[in-house]
Amino acid sequence: MGRTSRFGAGLVLALALGGLTACANDGNAAAPSSSATAASTPAGLTVRDPWIKAADTGMTAAFGTLVNGGSTDVTVVSAATEVSPMMELHETTMVNGAMQMQPKQGGFTIPAGGEHVLQPGGDHIMMMGLTTPVQAGDEIVVTLTLGDGSTTRFTAIGKPFTGAQESYAPGAHGSAMPSMSAGAHS
Repeated sequence: MGRTSRFGAGLVLALALGGLTACANDGNAAAPSSSATAASTPAGLTVRDPWIKAADTGMTAAFGTLVNGGSTDVTVVSAATEVSPMMELHETTMVNGAMQMQPKQGGFTIPAGGEHVLQPGGDHIMMMGLTTPVQAGDEIVVTLTLGDGSTTRFTAIGKPFTGAQESYAPGAHGSAMPSMSAGAHS
């Protein structure tokens, strides 16, 4: 059964959450748009315009906008998908004069009635060790775990995107975390 077929059933139940890709934006390319629609979770969380940067191997990321339509804050603490055995919630910060990706301690908190943007060069959901390529048009189901232990799913669309200028070489000081620089990257 093909990847799109496997995830087709998940699309019916999926919420359109923020898709992710890799980390930085060169400022010249706009993020791809998505035709996915948002659906509300019991906690009031939706994901608008979710997408994943197409990649054959290695790492990529999911992006979109987390929208909290509820009356209480919601925290996303982890993510999972079949195409990546290791996913982390990441932020991009300045470390020793260079931009670097790192795990977001405590997760992403979306205030009641607010939004949290996941975008190249900012917060995102990192997907490491891809088990299968993510190609343009693929529909990838992602499950988010919230701080209260509940889960919600969304489907992100694989999109080609050249605006991300990230390097997945080990970061400074022996860290295995990806780092960002202004040079040519995958």
